[in-house]
Amino acid sequence: MFKVNKDLKSANVPRTVRFTEGLFEQLNQVAAENNISFNLLVLQCCKYALENMEKEGEHS
Repeated sequence: MFKVNKDLKSANVPRTVRFTEGLFEQLNQVAAENNISFNLLVLQCCKYALENMEKEGEHS
């Protein structure tokens, strides 16, 4: 299960990412509810997705 934490605060590689309006609003809301930055939430979502990504040939 995804859990918000503050381990990724030292991110320093700038990139431009485009979001749909709905996804952007959802992420902003979750970030605000957890008192963290939008950027920190996006980093954690990406890390979680990579750590839990199904490998080729794996089936849940």
